[in-house]
Amino acid sequence: MKPSRLYISMLSIVLYHSILFSQQIDYNHPLLIKAESLKFKKPDSAAYYFKKGYNLKLKEKDTINAINFLLELSLLYSHNVNYGKSYDGYWKALLLAEKSNDLVSMANAYHGLGWLYGFYSRDDEALKYFNLSNKIRKQLYEEYNENWRLQYIGSNYFSLINLYRDTKDYDKARAYIDSTYQIQNRLVGQPKSYYLEAESGFMSAIDNNFDVALEKLNEAKNYFEINDPSYMVLIYMLFGDVYKRMNKPKESIIHYEKSLEASSKYNSHLNTDLLVYESLSELYFKENNIAKAYKYLQKGTELNNKIFGKKSNNSRHLLEIKDLYRIEKDKQEDLINQQRIEKFEHEDKVWFLQSVILIGTIIFLVLFGYLFIRYLRNKHKNEKLILKEKQKLKLQKQNEVLELKNKELAQSALRLIEKDEFINNIKTKLANQKDNQDVSSTIKRMLRTIQGTPTSNWKEFEARFTAVNQSFYKKLQENYPNLRQTDQKICALLKLNFPSKDMAKLLGISVESVHTSRHRLRKKLNLKRHENLEEFINKI
Repeated sequence: MKPSRLYISMLSIVLYHSILFSQQIDYNHPLLIKAESLKFKKPDSAAYYFKKGYNLKLKEKDTINAINFLLELSLLYSHNVNYGKSYDGYWKALLLAEKSNDLVSMANAYHGLGWLYGFYSRDDEALKYFNLSNKIRKQLYEEYNENWRLQYIGSNYFSLINLYRDTKDYDKARAYIDSTYQIQNRLVGQPKSYYLEAESGFMSAIDNNFDVALEKLNEAKNYFEINDPSYMVLIYMLFGDVYKRMNKPKESIIHYEKSLEASSKYNSHLNTDLLVYESLSELYFKENNIAKAYKYLQKGTELNNKIFGKKSNNSRHLLEIKDLYRIEKDKQEDLINQQRIEKFEHEDKVWFLQSVILIGTIIFLVLFGYLFIRYLRNKHKNEKLILKEKQKLKLQKQNEVLELKNKELAQSALRLIEKDEFINNIKTKLANQKDNQDVSSTIKRMLRTIQGTPTSNWKEFEARFTAVNQSFYKKLQENYPNLRQTDQKICALLKLNFPSKDMAKLLGISVESVHTSRHRLRKKLNLKRHENLEEFINKI
């Protein structure tokens, strides 16, 4: 490197570090305070203020505070199981931190990514990012020897305790609990960590020291009820786990349900609801309360589908796509950086290799142009693939939801029919009983008040059908304006695959009339003999 370039580089480093350390995180910023006050009550509003603060700090070129807003926003998304947005936020924060050489923010971003991969049971990836975070934090502590930096190392150990507790690797969890206690002992004047006490209490239960476990959990409960009520979601869950190990199902159920109440109240740690639903279903099943066992099993399934997609694959697939895109992008950036290094090496020899550099530069530019164009094409191709995949997943989800609602609608209509048939059977039996005519008359009047007519049954069915299939009638009228109201009713029932017998009951007509209506409908729709009427209607 030439002396002039070395001087400029050193000067840039000095100026950069003077700017970096002059910037401090503004914890008293109005937008940050506003967002923090709303994150447990109105998470959407909190997200709005975090985004606003992030954009404002970017305009002001205050990178450190912009990253802080972004990290807080990602943490909010994570607590509300919006893992896709949380993942994007942490990676964006990491890129900004790397560009500004902000090691503290890099460690925080790696820490957040470790939690996310842990939620998806990708334990190797979670461990990788926790270790990256821990490496940076240990490096900073060795350089500055400040207590608050040691606390961050304890935070990493706490994350590893949770990871190994979830994977039931209790030996490693105990080891990190001991390491965290050692850090706590080195922090002179620091209060006891009740987060650590709660985890230690649970590990005591694993060792069958239930009195110690309950004592520590009660201490943690008293602390968090005052200082961090949102964390009661986890405290109640740990109580439930301990009582479950103690074979006290009633106490366990009470605490699990309290965990769900706290989760709903504070919109925090919603991912733990899956574990609680599973445990409640298991406990109620052992108590022979099949109804409640099924209720919580169904809730767990619905929440799992909401968070991770069908069979826990969709959201995981999105993360894998983003991983591939990020890896490919990193490779391309490395290639461009390598080309720049080669260019600088040529420039260093320009004073005695002018003719060679001229030829080399021309070759380089051609190669660079070719690679750059290729890079752009690959980038656009990858972006199109990602967009198509997202659209495909969105359409698939919409179709599944529509199919489910139509099934529920069909079942609802069949229940209306079964109700009327049941009431008619009762009327018939009452009519055959000549004795006790006054009682029979009274019962018949009561039945007439609850029995629906074909007209009222159809109106109820049509209202629900229109709510689910909003554009069906509109398309039908636009394409086939000559259809009468009866024809439209037949089309709606055909879309739900109703047999002729059930159509007749719901419409209050005979089966022969249904067959006649179907025959006329085929003519109006200009269908040929080989064309299936149901398939044609389902395509509308």
